[in-house]
Amino acid sequence: MEAILLEYAWVLLVLVGLEGLLAADNAVVMAVMVKHLPKEQQKKALFYGLAGAFIFRFAALFMITLLVNIWQIQALGAAYLLFISIKHIYDQRKSETGHAIDVEPEPKKGSGFWMTVLKIELADIAFAIDSMLAAVALAVTLPHLNVFGMNDIGGINSGQFFVMLAGGLIGVIIMRFAAHKFVKLLETYPQLETAAFVIVGWVGVKLLVMTLSHEKLGILPHDFPHSTPWTITFWVVLVGIVVVGALLGVKKKKEEEAEAK
Repeated sequence: MEAILLEYAWVLLVLVGLEGLLAADNAVVMAVMVKHLPKEQQKKALFYGLAGAFIFRFAALFMITLLVNIWQIQALGAAYLLFISIKHIYDQRKSETGHAIDVEPEPKKGSGFWMTVLKIELADIAFAIDSMLAAVALAVTLPHLNVFGMNDIGGINSGQFFVMLAGGLIGVIIMRFAAHKFVKLLETYPQLETAAFVIVGWVGVKLLVMTLSHEKLGILPHDFPHSTPWTITFWVVLVGIVVVGALLGVKKKKEEEAEAK
């Protein structure tokens, strides 16, 4: 029994780290999406976003058997993340190069409050799908353990269910603090916005890979998303995006400060 509990503790520790990283990505999206709003509305939009993240992760946990079996749901999540990533980067490049030399570019008008909240909630759903699929890939390796006398919850062993629930809740708590930090960071280094959406697109690619490896599609090998080569590739590229984005952001900030003097 002690060996099983140690195994559960280890998987929970790994899961907390994984959910924390995914929560940070989710928080980046929320921070970028609300930054055009007035300060008071930013707080409200972040509150709705965090509430949605909690609700959708909880719902995804109960619907995990559905998420695993229906590849179209995974495909929609991947498509949305890729869409908002590509659209943002395209709009930003267009605004930088699409004006005549002597014409002052008009300030970009952001979405209204409720439209912003809607966009955040849609992103929350996509990240919840990715989060729970990653969690179940870890949890299903654990031996069955009945908690509170229950065998299964939502088609999942109760021990595995509560490990995923704990990881998801801790992820949302991390997101709660990270979202506000990222808003402040983007105010100081607005150039990081592009890197943030490149990360969103890369998470969308990850979800797309999971979709293509679904047993009902079989375009990629079923075990490929959980293979060591792909896992290493994903995290190396993700860290690379963060590092390059941070360096470029700091460089751009210094150039702007030098020009202002």
